[in-house]
Amino acid sequence: MNDFELHGHLIGRQGSRRDLNTPVLIVDIEALDRNIATMAAFAAANGLALRPHAKTHKSPDIARRQIAAGAIGSCCAKLGEAEALADDGVTTGLHITSPVVSPPAIARLVALNARTEGLMCVVDNPANVAAIAAANGAANAGGKPLTLIIDVDPGIRRTGVASPAAAVEVLAAIRAEPSLIYAGVQYYCGMQQHMPSYADRATAMAERADYLRSVIAALAKAGGPPSIVTGGGTGTHRIDAGLDLFTELQVGSYVFMDSQYLACALTTEGPSPFETSLMIDARVVSNNAAGMVTLDAGFKAFSTDAEPPLVLAGAPEGAKYFFMGDEHGALICPEGNAPSLSEVVTLVAPHCDPTVNLYDTYHVVAGNTLQALWPVAGRGRSR
Repeated sequence: MNDFELHGHLIGRQGSRRDLNTPVLIVDIEALDRNIATMAAFAAANGLALRPHAKTHKSPDIARRQIAAGAIGSCCAKLGEAEALADDGVTTGLHITSPVVSPPAIARLVALNARTEGLMCVVDNPANVAAIAAANGAANAGGKPLTLIIDVDPGIRRTGVASPAAAVEVLAAIRAEPSLIYAGVQYYCGMQQHMPSYADRATAMAERADYLRSVIAALAKAGGPPSIVTGGGTGTHRIDAGLDLFTELQVGSYVFMDSQYLACALTTEGPSPFETSLMIDARVVSNNAAGMVTLDAGFKAFSTDAEPPLVLAGAPEGAKYFFMGDEHGALICPEGNAPSLSEVVTLVAPHCDPTVNLYDTYHVVAGNTLQALWPVAGRGRSR
């Protein structure tokens, strides 16, 4: 039985969140919309375009809300995520932030370009440029070109050109192909996003910015100054805005604010400008041990690449969650004060992107009432 069959009848019923089958992925619609509005206002105030990363939410419904608030489109980590958005009507301003290399994937990229507007994709190798050009030229002889962005390695050696000279080589490859358009560069500093200290993040980004400037200078000298410089992230967005480099932000996790970003100082003073809007409701299924209860949410309910989830509500202050296996988690409660059997405990996602990928559906709530069910359309679309 799917989530719509399980919970569709609860939409609009006062207090219906309590009646959801658990574990369940929850989105607080009011907090979500405030986060979307806050980032949109920040980007506009700083003269930056906003192209939020859909790898975080994988949801056409959320992408549409971001675009309605001022975003120019959506970033997607993988081709499959972009296809999922396009299949549900989000067809403008899509940018694929990972290289598309295999012949079957390139054929899909060309097909996606034909049915969307403003599609962009990164490249970091002249051979990849040639393969995309051949496929797009064959499919669209004299027709629609495909826009490419040069991916620049920020120092982690995952993807991206490894030197200014390599960037110029890729530029030349793109400009030699009539079926392609060169638009700019991508620079995503993932390692810097989760540094807890704002000052440490600012120092690290200043050093990385100097390197990007050297790449841009080389491209400009070769006749290809980038019109688009896309990158940035939730952890560095305020720093990125002051570097006088980026033209647009690829922020993603700000919509949800998982435990990893809650641990980071996103500003130099005061509280985070963003709220926790994504959470997991779990239920007490056993309470036979003093000071501890068992929840119905384990490894299959949360990503495990970060610290265990934080307790947000439904348990006494100081309660801590520990994994107990695939299906279960332990909630250790101070002074033996624990929630009762069948009570609901709300937890924060440790890392939102892979946690969302474990679920089929967002259960959208306002207060304690289920308002809507949104499919996680990009779930599992990792190719």
